[in-house]
Amino acid sequence: MIEIPAVAPVHVLVVDDSAVMRQVMTAVLSREVGIHVETAAHPLIAMGKMKQRRPDVIVLDIEMPHVDGLTFLQQIMADEPIPVLVCSALAKNGAETVLRALEYGAVDVVQKPSVGIQDFLYESAVLLVDKVRGAAQARPRRRSAVTVGEKRNSADAVLPTAATRSLKITTDKVVAVGTSTGGTEALRVLLLTLPLDAPGFVVVQHMPEVFTAGFAERLNQLCAVDVKEAKDGDRVRPGCVLIAPGNRHTMIVRNGAQYAVKVVDGPLVARHRPSVDVLFRSVAQAAGGNAVGVLMTGMGDDGADGLLEMKRAGAATIAQDEATSVVFGMPRAAIERGAVDEVLPLMRITAAILARTGLAKI
Repeated sequence: MIEIPAVAPVHVLVVDDSAVMRQVMTAVLSREVGIHVETAAHPLIAMGKMKQRRPDVIVLDIEMPHVDGLTFLQQIMADEPIPVLVCSALAKNGAETVLRALEYGAVDVVQKPSVGIQDFLYESAVLLVDKVRGAAQARPRRRSAVTVGEKRNSADAVLPTAATRSLKITTDKVVAVGTSTGGTEALRVLLLTLPLDAPGFVVVQHMPEVFTAGFAERLNQLCAVDVKEAKDGDRVRPGCVLIAPGNRHTMIVRNGAQYAVKVVDGPLVARHRPSVDVLFRSVAQAAGGNAVGVLMTGMGDDGADGLLEMKRAGAATIAQDEATSVVFGMPRAAIERGAVDEVLPLMRITAAILARTGLAKI
């Protein structure tokens, strides 16, 4: 008889002014073993419930009329930090507010479930449950599990393994980075320290569509290197960081002696789209030993298999350490697979990348 591992109970408080959305969120989350859901239509009601029972995760709509969700978030993070998932519809005019919420301490952003489109609702539910479980493991700082029996795609669903590799000689280097829960802040720390002559970066941050463009623009304002949302055919070039667009897979391909990105549709891989596994496999096939793979904070194991493929192809591989990770799931999974050359705190990863690409010494 196969024993199913016990799932740690998670108490979730959903704060949303929409009765329909509260019902949908409750229905989606309550189907999962070990998740208990309470709801509140207003932050004042939420505060009363929080005094009675401290939630493990708060799912917060910050776009409620007549209510400043950002102020409520700041109060939570200042008083007694609780992992907060920002819940938002896919609207461009809300992207700025969502990015501010992440900077204020929200651990992740989730897309509001769409009602009436069965396939999309299923995928939305998968992502929502994963993010809630990931947030429950997060360690937010104070500021002034895959369901058994469920279908799970590997990178094969988007990019088959290659029997042989034929690489033209090139001196170009590629750095591939994957991250999820807690990754927006980790990426900011990492990219702020990159010099203008840094090698080309391609990044998968698990984030819904629309928000990735605004996230890239925000980083571009802060960093010395150029940061932009990746477009199909963009060249991977020194001094530039390409952020994979939400809801689409991003891969690296060879274009003569250069590298370019290919942005494609496809199913969820490792329960994500974009998937780090897809990016890392493509880098292993296209760049081999000319690449560095970095796996940072995040829930689950997306990227672990791909990082192992990169290592076997001759790439250098790095994982963020547990002490500086908001959630140590993805790095831990890669370490357990034997996919990691170095386990480093966040502040030392840039130096290691530059050393591995011949630009600096550690």
